[in-house]
Amino acid sequence: MPAVTVDDILALPRVAQIEPGRTALRRVRSVSTAPSGFEGEGFPVRRAFAGVSLTDLDPFVHLDQMGEVEYAPGEPKGTPWHPHRGFETVTYMIDGVFEHQDSNGGGGVITNGDTQWMTAGAGILHIEKPPEWLVVSGGLFHGLQLWVNLPSRDKMVAPRYQDIRGASVSLLSSPDGGALVRLIAGDLGEHRGPGATHTPISIVHATVQPGAELDLPWRSDFNALVYVLSGSGYVGAERRPVGMGQLAVLDAGDAIRVGADRAQDSRTPALDVYVMGGLPIREPVAHYGPFVMNTRDQLVQAFEDYQAGRLGSIPAD
Repeated sequence: MPAVTVDDILALPRVAQIEPGRTALRRVRSVSTAPSGFEGEGFPVRRAFAGVSLTDLDPFVHLDQMGEVEYAPGEPKGTPWHPHRGFETVTYMIDGVFEHQDSNGGGGVITNGDTQWMTAGAGILHIEKPPEWLVVSGGLFHGLQLWVNLPSRDKMVAPRYQDIRGASVSLLSSPDGGALVRLIAGDLGEHRGPGATHTPISIVHATVQPGAELDLPWRSDFNALVYVLSGSGYVGAERRPVGMGQLAVLDAGDAIRVGADRAQDSRTPALDVYVMGGLPIREPVAHYGPFVMNTRDQLVQAFEDYQAGRLGSIPAD
């Protein structure tokens, strides 16, 4: 799981050390295991938020872990052209390559450690697919797609695309050098990630070495979610055990604790977690298929606008 790595982690800026007795470590409210399914043209995913209340997820709506899968030649798959309205998609590639194109002129190729951030807003059509050479050769594919809700005032903003290269991600070290922290968006203490967001959020991908522990300062007004990409370890003040494909929802507090077991599977030499948090929007959510709105009438309007071609046109090749 390369994403972005460094030769000397001790040369990186450090995550601020929490103050024992003065920092409230968050406790675990629930742990759920993501069921497996298929998306688009048939690529395998884990539905990380399945069965979790939208109230606990707010401001997030949906998270798919895409892969990890080793494709044979001719097997790589993507999605056909499809619409979105009312939210943002954040696609983070850990291994492999994905191409994005949308009806607003945005798009590009993302690979190890890159993120594409698409604000659908008032409406957009887009497609995500492996490049032709990868379809021919096959290869490793592993990534995440997170859906971030937009508040009602921003549901109909103009679409926007951000291409965040892995090299621009803020790289940090835990105080003892036992964990590599990739800050993709938002703030982590005094450090800031490159992603620009309508909804205040923070997103972190952390790799925690066996036996190491990581404490992340976290805004007390944000919710907090920890999804395990690989490995085994624990999360929360009570050090609750978690493993690959599990999501921990945390209670209130000022910091998030994550630790890696000393013994890891030979295929997963460290604990990798995707940590998300944001300022809850606390508005009604009407979610169906590719649209995330506030009311059923707005959903109906979104489908009508899509069918009438008002969400954009597929560009000519």
